[in-house]
Amino acid sequence: MVKQLLTTIPYEILSVPAKTVLLEAGKTANKVFLVHKGCIRQWYNADGKDITCQFFFEGSPVACIDSLINAVPSEYTLETVLPSEVYVIKGEDIKAVIQSHPERMGEMVKFSIERMVCYSKLFLSRIKETPQERYESLVREHPEIVTQIPQHYIASYLGITPVSLSRIRNRK
Repeated sequence: MVKQLLTTIPYEILSVPAKTVLLEAGKTANKVFLVHKGCIRQWYNADGKDITCQFFFEGSPVACIDSLINAVPSEYTLETVLPSEVYVIKGEDIKAVIQSHPERMGEMVKFSIERMVCYSKLFLSRIKETPQERYESLVREHPEIVTQIPQHYIASYLGITPVSLSRIRNRK
C-alpha cells in the first residue's frame, strides 16, 4: 500500500530526532505519516499517566483516523521513539486522490480494518493474559519492539510498571 500510495499522491519527507511530537493530543489531525525509517508510537494521557497504544515501524502508515476523517481533536499523541524518517501526506491530498481514483478507497478501508484488528487484539490480551503472557507474546510476535524500544514505553504498552517488566524479564 505504501509504495502504491506514494506514486499517486504528493508527499514531503521529514527527518526528525527521537521524541519529536508529530501530532499532539487535542489538535486535529490533518496528515498521514508513512514510516520510512525509525519508529512512531501512539499514546494517550490517562490522568497524567502516558499509555502507549501502538508502535509503528518501517513501512507502516500512521494516522489518528477519527480525528483525520471527522475533523475532531485527536485523543492521541503521535511521537517518534527513535530518530525517524517519515513521508508526510496531507489529509486533503488523500481525499483528493480518493475522489479522483475511487478504486484507492479499498486501501484506506484495509488500513482502518488493520488498525481495528490490532486494537482488538491488544484489548483482549489485557483481559485474557497475565503480564508475563503479554510480554511473551510481544517477544514472539514483535521482537523489534523488545530490542529497539525503551523499557518504560514497553511497560506502558503492556499495561504494567517498568519495575514489573524488569521482574518479568529477569525470570527468563
